Amino acid sequence: MRIAQLANFVGPTSGGMRTALAALGRGYAAAGVDRLLVVPGPRDRVTETAAGRVVELRAPRVGGGYRLIVEPWRVVEVLERFAPTSLEVSDKSTMLPVSAWARRSGVPTLLLSHERLDAMLSLRTGLGAGFGAPVAALNRVLAQRYDRVVVTSAFAAAEFAAAVAEAGIPLHRVPLGVDLATFRPPAGSPARSPGPLRLVHAGRLSREKSPALAVATAVALHRRGVPMQLDVYGDGPQRARLERLAAGSPVRFHGYVAGRRTLARRLAGADVALSVCPGETFGLAVLEALACGLPVVTADVGGARELVDTASGAWALAEPEALADAVLEVAARPVAERRSAARRRAERYPWSATVEAMLQLHAASARSSVGRRTA
Repeated sequence: MRIAQLANFVGPTSGGMRTALAALGRGYAAAGVDRLLVVPGPRDRVTETAAGRVVELRAPRVGGGYRLIVEPWRVVEVLERFAPTSLEVSDKSTMLPVSAWARRSGVPTLLLSHERLDAMLSLRTGLGAGFGAPVAALNRVLAQRYDRVVVTSAFAAAEFAAAVAEAGIPLHRVPLGVDLATFRPPAGSPARSPGPLRLVHAGRLSREKSPALAVATAVALHRRGVPMQLDVYGDGPQRARLERLAAGSPVRFHGYVAGRRTLARRLAGADVALSVCPGETFGLAVLEALACGLPVVTADVGGARELVDTASGAWALAEPEALADAVLEVAARPVAERRSAARRRAERYPWSATVEAMLQLHAASARSSVGRRTA
């Protein structure tokens, strides 16, 4: 197989997408696949890696450090030279011309949806409604342009259900994975160390990720007189607002943590993780916390909720007081039990399972394409 992966609107903070692309790329290469990754960059550059060739195409900045390929025909030129047997696209709008080229050329396409657009727009703008109709219209277009749609959770699947049914194409649910070797519980005894309850939140501090809800939950606990400390790892445009919200409370902002092993060590030293975004499509941060033996409290809606069971964490309404109650319930459980339950839950999501599922879809798409050409 020759799999081309295409991602647009990539920036320094698109950590989840970068993690997924890197893990899939390594898995494809290990399976003997000839893999190509096309992404925007500051200049044209080709890099040969152990996971295949990476082609960066010169792209302008569009805000927040993000870059966007605005010349899709240049992507087509790269793909024509590579001649993929399957094309995997992680973009819902700007690469539609490339999907049209693939259809004309007989190259099967998979749309890998990393976010639920209606939920993301609602959270980013603060508007609770009004996105249903335009998002549904876009999804109908996408379902007509791609051969398969791949989502990561039941929450994400709900966005596409009507569109794929109308178009008559398959909708596949493939959960993402976690690096179980990097993210792991600390060595030694899981006994609770003395001191305040240690909470942690890791992620981009932008409105659509709901970091304010995590901070507000910690503030609610503090106001109840609960000895606690929240460590926030990550940065973003909401940081100043969050610092004002946390004023007077034991909340520490550490900024971006360079190095996944460093982040893993810091996660493993906490008691409970707060990953409370109600619009999260999947929740890689949830899996990373669970893999470190850290139980997770999340909102009762969204893809992150699907990753947590009653032994590895808890969920509640997406409001501070309810989430604070959930934190206290989880913290009251025996330490060894909650840590082992969290790790067991994460072990259900190795990247190898994600890679195998995606390879099967690419292989099925390639067989279908050959069948159409020879019919």
